[in-house]
Order: sequence, then structure tokens, then C-alpha cells
Amino acid sequence: MTVAALPGALRAEYPLLQTCTYLNSNSTGALPRAVEGVLAQYWNTMRAWRDDTWDRWLSQMQAYADGVAELIGAPAGSVALDTNLSAHLSRLASCLEFTGERRRVVITDLEFPTVPFIWKGFARYGAELVVVPSKDGRVDEAALEAAIDERTLIVCVAHGAFATGAVLDVARIARAAHAAGALIATDAYQTVGTVPVDVRQLDVDFLMGGAHKWLGGSEAAFLYVRPGLLPTLRPAVTGWLAGASPLGFQQTTDYAPDARRMMGGTPAPLMVLLSRPGLELLKDVGIHAVREHSLKLTGQLMARADEAGLRVVTPREPDQRGGVVAMSFPGDAQVTARLVARGFICSHRGFLRAAPHFYNTLEEVDAFMDALIEAQHNEAA
Repeated sequence: MTVAALPGALRAEYPLLQTCTYLNSNSTGALPRAVEGVLAQYWNTMRAWRDDTWDRWLSQMQAYADGVAELIGAPAGSVALDTNLSAHLSRLASCLEFTGERRRVVITDLEFPTVPFIWKGFARYGAELVVVPSKDGRVDEAALEAAIDERTLIVCVAHGAFATGAVLDVARIARAAHAAGALIATDAYQTVGTVPVDVRQLDVDFLMGGAHKWLGGSEAAFLYVRPGLLPTLRPAVTGWLAGASPLGFQQTTDYAPDARRMMGGTPAPLMVLLSRPGLELLKDVGIHAVREHSLKLTGQLMARADEAGLRVVTPREPDQRGGVVAMSFPGDAQVTARLVARGFICSHRGFLRAAPHFYNTLEEVDAFMDALIEAQHNEAA
């Protein structure tokens, strides 16, 4: 699909858009109508249950994992699935040895709360957390590089900041990490699906993300692992699906040879099944068309905020912002609540966040900003 054709007929695939002005895909993306058919099929499966359903489900889950791999420029078999990033990051952390001099974990203060919470938990096993402070909602990449040294075991940073949409130059940080002999993991929840992401260009060892935001799916999260690292990873936080032959239901003797070794116990296949239609629609449109449309919409949000004298926290440079525009002004939390009550759906995470996606229009952006400016004036009065 061409950029000029967006969003066009695509909007009809998303029933939520008929009920409100939805600019909240950084929190939860709209689900396509095809999901209703998936739910019906799932019920039909459950009411006529047979154990061989697991063969089909695991095959469908692998197809989804490989579809995500294709989207992020990774080979088939290099992506594992679970329900959330917390599970993936905990499992990844359990592969590491926090002994000797190399035990530091370098993060920033812009990470989603899951990230520091998990790494603090691993302090009991010897992990030493180093937090690089941000300034005005952005990471000082030089300061982050300076924090990486021969004591660093892993760098764990967000590709896109959840509160501000600021995009980090992960490839630059990966070079610094690898030069110091460290690993790098990145949280790409706020970029995959709205920003083109290629794990080869970023040169990351691990990349995590999920379906329920920009990929238009449900609570299915993914973990990419650099293929060359797979044989070295032996997670302590594990389960039967990580074994070499899980459907044999025998005692596990070794891990699976591919990224499935980074999975856990009995999965939630419905979440993956619900996520497949959204991924397919996104891939049909093409991520570069999605990105171009997104930049047009976020640029309009910024221009309207400037005209109204509202502070934009999100970086202006196109290559340094994702799909979110964060605005800060007195009473922004109250204005967010007023907008949501009127059917202009946005969110607040320290700032008012608006996040249009490939199914949104410039007219919706303008209507949203008209309502925001009116609500802000009323709040200030």
C-alpha cells in the first residue's frame, strides 16, 4: 500500500475507530475485526477439544514468531514468544553469571519500570545496577557510552522511550558495548510496528517487544536472540517448551537448539492467535509506508502544539522520535482525563501522550488538538 493511500479503506478493519478518536496505540493498539473470527474459532476448538490441538497451536505460534523475525530482519528460529517482556527479561537474566569483575548492568532512567525492577532483583545473585540519568526526556548517548566499561556484563536500554517516544541510537550503544566485551539487549516495545527495525543494523544481541501496541495484537511478547549466542544460553527460569522435544512429554535432557530454548512452560496460544491478523495487516501495508505516515501525523501534532504554546517533550528530529508525541503543561493529567471523557483517547505517563498510527488521519489529529487546546484553556481558567 502506498503512503498516499493511507489510511483509506484500512480504517474499516478497525471497529474501535468508529467509536472514538483513538490516538493511544503506544499504550494499546486497535484490534482488527478479523480477531472476532479468531475468538470464534478458538471457542469451537475448546468445545471439541483434542490433544492434537497442541501440535497445530505450536505450529501457529512458531509461524507468528517467524513473522515477527521477518519484520525485524532476523532469521527464522531466532524469536521466542511469551506473554510479556517481564518473562523474557527475567529468563534472559537467568542465563547470565554475575561473578567476578564483569557483573554490571547498565540502563538509563527512562526504562519502563519492569526493567530496573528485574535487574534490582538479580542483585541477590551479584548483579550491580548502573543507571545513567537522562535530561529533558532524552538519553545523553555520550554519557551512556562512558558508563560502559570492562566491568559491564550487559547493557539493557529502550530503543524508544515509553514516556516521550525518544528514539535511542542503539547501534551506537551496541558498538560501545561490544567494544567493551559486553552484551546489549534493547526494549523495542515502542518502536517495532511504527519504526523500521532491523536487528542486523542495530547489531543487538537481544531485542524484546510485543504485539499489543503498534502491532495491533494482544498480550504476546517476543524475544529475538542473536543466533550465534543461542548455544551459550541455558536459562534457569525455564519450562517444558524450552526442551528439545517438548511434545514427546519425556524428561528433558537438553534445551531446544533454536530460540524456543528461551520459552517457558505451558503458553497462552490464544494471545498469539489474536495477534496474527494485526501483524499480517501491518506487513501488507509495509513498515516504511507506516513510518512515513506516522511522521506526517506526529509532525502535525507538534506543529499544533507549537502554535498553542504547549511544550513538546518528544525530540523534533524524525530519526530521534517514534510514534509518540509527549506534551507537558500545567494540568496535563487533568486535560488527559477530560479528553478521554469526550472520546479523544490518549494517555498520561508523566506527560500527555498522543500516539497516532497508520489507521489514523490528519483530520483526527486536528480534531484532537482542537479539543486539547480547548480543555487546556478551561483547565487554566
